[in-house]
Amino acid sequence: MRWINRVPRRPAALAVVPFAILALLYLMGSSVRLAANPADKLMPPPAAMAEAWSAMALHEDARTGRLLFWDDTQASLARLGIGLGIATTLALAAGLTLGMLPYAEALLGPVVTVLSMIPALAILPILFIVLGVDELSKVALIVLGVLPFMIRDLSQRVREIPEEQWIKAQTLGAGSFQLATRVILPQIVPRLIDSLRLSLGPAWLFLISAEAISATSGLGYRIFLLRRYMAMDVILPYVVWITLLAFLFDWGLRRMRRRLYPWLDAETAG
Repeated sequence: MRWINRVPRRPAALAVVPFAILALLYLMGSSVRLAANPADKLMPPPAAMAEAWSAMALHEDARTGRLLFWDDTQASLARLGIGLGIATTLALAAGLTLGMLPYAEALLGPVVTVLSMIPALAILPILFIVLGVDELSKVALIVLGVLPFMIRDLSQRVREIPEEQWIKAQTLGAGSFQLATRVILPQIVPRLIDSLRLSLGPAWLFLISAEAISATSGLGYRIFLLRRYMAMDVILPYVVWITLLAFLFDWGLRRMRRRLYPWLDAETAG
């Protein structure tokens, strides 16, 4: 049997193997470096990271009286949630409009395409100058960074809806509003969830970048603050935590889409 026809019986168990190899390589590298220099900070042992995480997450900070780990998590998630919430709402409205209305596509399509080509991090200094260094500029960076891509993706999904459905709905007397709400919207909402999943990675990147430059709390702020002291025993758990949060968001959205729109996977498989 050819390899392209072989399917793993337990894909989840197979997926653990690369993680186990990476963990083993880290432990070996950490042991070698600590054996050569017990004061080495670059690759701390797991026990040191657990102790540092415990100090940040379970013990109040002596200066602020807060649990810094959870305080940073709350600040970052608030910025990320607001930014993605605004971007998702605007993308749904704009993507639906551009995908349905040829005049809207002719008028706004080119400018959305050009905006999607601008590296979002390049406009971060402009946002700080125009909007200040408070929360608004950080949320705006997330919105501007992911919104053009989501609009383009969603409008393309609308145009991919079979023409027969458009014609049939209009033959039955559906107007533009009914066509949008009864025919198109139910089909593109699961596509919107997919688009949101693809935007999670860039959104985290924009969030961490903005917090690294100007913030007094947040996961990105803490990582870049501790970078000065080479506190890898704190930085590495923070990076793992960010990765875990991103994975959980993606997993949650994927589960939600499967539960709410099971027909989409059946359609794709077919």
